Amino acid sequence: QVQLAESGGGLVQAGGSLKLSCTISGRIFDSTAMAWFRQRPGNQREFVAALRWNGGNTRHADSVKGRFTISRDNARNTVYLSMDSLKPEDTAVYYCAASHALSGVTLARQYTYWGQGTQVTVSS
Repeated sequence: QVQLAESGGGLVQAGGSLKLSCTISGRIFDSTAMAWFRQRPGNQREFVAALRWNGGNTRHADSVKGRFTISRDNARNTVYLSMDSLKPEDTAVYYCAASHALSGVTLARQYTYWGQGTQVTVSS
């Protein structure tokens, strides 16, 4: 069993930055995929970024490449999402997720464990 807890959301002006954290409890492995998804009002949950716990296979959605960076701190059992140059269209609830599947890191259906989400609001 894995428990995830996000923090760091809030209100920021366009062009600003935020850093989200996801604290992990429970058993994870080097191959466990950790990801961030987001859900904008009226939209389905969409992939933002992912990595394997061993640091490999880092992926970012095209919409956030060059602005967002996923990283992890093994000692703190924490995954981060650093968000720069934020835009109003980045406004969403951001979710941390974990998967033991070996493929499909960009697919929400591959993820078994989810956090409660944290709201990010970017004002224009």
